[in-house]
Amino acid sequence: MLIMKTVSRLLIVLLTVIERSSSSMKVVGRAGENITLPCKCDIKKHGALSVCWGRGSIPRFGCNNQIISTDGHKVIESTRVSSRYQLLGRLEDGDVSLTILKTTEEDAGRYGCLVHIPGWNNDEKHHIDLIIEKVNPPVSTTAATTTQRGRHVTLVEELWSTPAQQVNNLHIFIGNTVRLFFIIIVPALLLIAAYRVRRTNQSAVTDRRQNQSEERDSSV
Repeated sequence: MLIMKTVSRLLIVLLTVIERSSSSMKVVGRAGENITLPCKCDIKKHGALSVCWGRGSIPRFGCNNQIISTDGHKVIESTRVSSRYQLLGRLEDGDVSLTILKTTEEDAGRYGCLVHIPGWNNDEKHHIDLIIEKVNPPVSTTAATTTQRGRHVTLVEELWSTPAQQVNNLHIFIGNTVRLFFIIIVPALLLIAAYRVRRTNQSAVTDRRQNQSEERDSSV
């Protein structure tokens, strides 16, 4: 029983140590930007430390899906899986933050920074969840030019219409001309005819009066 209690206490202590040496945070950025995931180690206390970065959660032992690492002095190039992964901080000051160049939506997800500290189960584990926001592409000059060209094409198509469309347009033109004739020309002709009839009637009355006046003069 005493042994079991001792083991249980040791497990509790170990779990406490592990939990204290772990951290997590979120970083939000936009696609196309350079995004830095922070991670630091205490070199004043431990000296130069080896650090590895990986995709996904850090396992209990080792660094899972490793993408880049350092021995505390320089980047171990054989572990770098892409030139977009950079350690641009001052390694001599313990800044082992990961910078991802020209991020894409595929870069979103969990990253793990594992700091190897000498001693049994002393490693520090830092998880960073990267969130990539989508960026709406701006309206390009090419798109605007294409739209303008599309309008020009429409105008050309209207000018170079098909024979059937030309016949239809001719019928419309004739119909409009006939309507215009009845609306303007016919009333004008009627007014002219009425004016001539009136002038004719006035001339007839004037002639009749003159004849009557001459007849009276003759009789006198």
